[in-house]
Amino acid sequence: MPAIITGTGSYIPERVIDEKEFLQHEFYNADGTPIETPQADIIEKFRSITGIGQRRYARRDQRSSDIGTEAALAAIADAGIDPETLDGIIAAHNYGNIPDGERQSDTVPSIAARIKHNLRIRNSWCVAFDILYGCPGWIQGIIVAARLMKGSASGRYLVIGTETLSRVVDPHDRDSMIYADGAGAAVLEWSGEETPSGILGMASQSFTYDEAYYLYFGGSFKPGTEAGTRYIKMQGRKIYEFALTHVPLAMKACLDQSGVPIGEVKKVFLHQANEKMDEAIIKRFLKLCGKDAVPDRFVPMSIHWLGNSSVATVPTLFDLVRKGKLEHHELHKGDVVLFASVGAGMNINAFTYRI
Repeated sequence: MPAIITGTGSYIPERVIDEKEFLQHEFYNADGTPIETPQADIIEKFRSITGIGQRRYARRDQRSSDIGTEAALAAIADAGIDPETLDGIIAAHNYGNIPDGERQSDTVPSIAARIKHNLRIRNSWCVAFDILYGCPGWIQGIIVAARLMKGSASGRYLVIGTETLSRVVDPHDRDSMIYADGAGAAVLEWSGEETPSGILGMASQSFTYDEAYYLYFGGSFKPGTEAGTRYIKMQGRKIYEFALTHVPLAMKACLDQSGVPIGEVKKVFLHQANEKMDEAIIKRFLKLCGKDAVPDRFVPMSIHWLGNSSVATVPTLFDLVRKGKLEHHELHKGDVVLFASVGAGMNINAFTYRI
């Protein structure tokens, strides 16, 4: 009687940020020296590596809890449940609520508490708490909820991933073009009967000895920028090498735990951070499984038009495919899929799921 996903929802912001938005930016290196390469060339190279042509930003009047609420409402409606019957709400994010034009995060009360408030849930036994686990936060929320339900052999949880990274980007850092906003959610329930569907295996890891600060908060790359204002920063090369080394191993361990052969896996829902990195991760994962070729339509991608919305990328992608909204991708009853992510911490996780 495993944990099953009974409903999904997502919120994709309406504001489309095209490449031309960055043509007037002055980009600097980490040492404070200006990058002499023309902006158009920087943008073209960025797209060729990451695959990102567009990204979405929340409206200026929206915050993480607002868009998270929209995704939550969609998931609740899809599951057809009374929100008062929820045992818990888990919200994954990294920066809390940040008003447009500000940089200071607001996390009291928690994002989960704010979303529960927005949903007008009176049930005090429905606990609301946040998870800070980097980009793998939503997957970790699913893992936490599944383990809580397994302990009591019952339960119903709403797991949300919501983020407004556009509020914490340094406009003088090329990496600012990676980040986006969005929210995704799922209702996870403990099945009351024997069923082949549900979560089959789970894996989580945290690498902090040398890797904890590969992603961090730091000052602007442009000298003279307002002191005390900090932005999301990353050591891209180290993250790339770390992900290629460790993520395929975690995915393989998760799949082995589930007892499902690689030949039965229909799709992999991988965190969308960098197209070339994702492609390399999948190739290494398949090689570990004894496969040389990547199956057709094995990895759905949304990064080209949604960018990297951190904790929202995986649940949004799953919702799109599950509801037939991503061209050339569909799911059927009995399909086995693998979810995996990597991000700040450095954290890695995965779970295997049968539709």
